[in-house]
Parts: sequence; structure tokens; C-alpha cells
Amino acid sequence: MEAPEIRLPQKRFYRQRAHSNPISDHSIEYPINPDELDQDIGTNHPSWKELYPEIGDKKVEFGDFGCGYGGFLISLSETYPDKISIGMEIRVKVSDYVKDRIETLRIIHPGKYQNVACLRSNSMKYMVNYFHKAQLSKMFFLFPDPHFKKSKHKWRIINPSLLSEYAYVLKKEGLLYVVTDVQDLYDWMVSHLSAHPSFERLKDDEEKSDILHDKLLNSSEEAQKVERNQGSKFLAIFKRL
Repeated sequence: MEAPEIRLPQKRFYRQRAHSNPISDHSIEYPINPDELDQDIGTNHPSWKELYPEIGDKKVEFGDFGCGYGGFLISLSETYPDKISIGMEIRVKVSDYVKDRIETLRIIHPGKYQNVACLRSNSMKYMVNYFHKAQLSKMFFLFPDPHFKKSKHKWRIINPSLLSEYAYVLKKEGLLYVVTDVQDLYDWMVSHLSAHPSFERLKDDEEKSDILHDKLLNSSEEAQKVERNQGSKFLAIFKRL
């Protein structure tokens, strides 16, 4: 008797509203400090070794914050098989989908996708609880919630009150990537990042030559949705000084 075919999870069973208030109190378990994640077994949260059984002495280097359904995260894993990537997503069902997707990919492709995992968390509140100073070399903020109302601009994941935290966990010469289909949000993110003393935008030719340039614009589910709707996509890459 043949074993049943293993299939990837279907997004229609993990649907959730598109917006989440990052300021409100969510039921999220998080480490007190990054050292807790280096233990063999986590307490109120999984350790890195539980998330990445083959991590060895490596450290998480890439972070996709607000990773959505994980399209870009999976592409990142394939592009950099020797680097450890984490996706963080605040929505319960969406993060569950990404976790199940990665688990299934590991079964279908033995030995692959051991370098990628997903956590449900609020990176706007708990970023420094997860990462040591200068731990990350790449940070991705792709198609973040635009929070159009001026009164809600403080909810935007790229905002002046958080950029110093991002600079803290990003190593020197590390890169911070932003992509959006909203011109107003793009101008907002670029203006605040440009004004911060720890960040400097790459030149246009440097951005276009980045190995991830096309994947940033095309591999995530949100990017594909924008493409189907014939919308515009705006990208900027900033270097940690």
C-alpha cells in the first residue's frame, strides 16, 4: 500500500484579517533576553536549537519581520542555504501556516530548509529580546501595514522610535531592506531611515545589483498580489554605519 502523498498546507485554511494592532496586548510568549534562546530547550518559548535542529554553533543572521505567508522567507532559505533565517509574524493563523509550511518542506525535501523557521511574535515590542547586539546582517520589512491614518503612524514598523533598536541588533555594514506598494509609506520609511545617524541608503546601482533585488519585488505573496493588480512596488536598501 502506497504511503499518502505529503502536500503543502493550503492558505485557505489559515485565513486571518490582514491588519493587527501592534500596540495592543497580544498573548505572546517571548524570551526575557537573547541568552534564553541559546539554551537546549526553551522555557515559555522554543529555543533556537528546537527551531533549527541542525543549527550547531551558527547564529540567526537574517530576519524577515512581518513575514506574512512566508514566500520570501522560503526564497531566502534557498538563496542562502548556509545562513540561518527567522521569520516573525504577529498573526496567529498566518504564523501557524508558515510553521506548517516549513515543517512539510523539511519532510518532502530531507536535508533542506533546516536553516529557516518562523516565530509568532511582535517584533515592534520584543526585537531586543531575541537578538544580541550586532547579531543580524540582514533585516527585511516587506510590504508592512501602511496604517494610513495619521493618528496610527506610530503603529508603522519603520518609525523613529524603533530605528535605534534596529540599529542595535544589526551589525556594521549590515543591510536593512524595505519594500512597499504605497508611495506615501515608502516616502515615510525612506525619510526616517535617511535621517537616522546609523543608516545610509545604498546607491541605485548597488540596490539593483543586490542578489535579492528581484526576489524582494516578486517572491512574497503580497508582491505577487500587487503584480496581479498591476500596482507599483518601491524598494530601498539601507546600510548600517
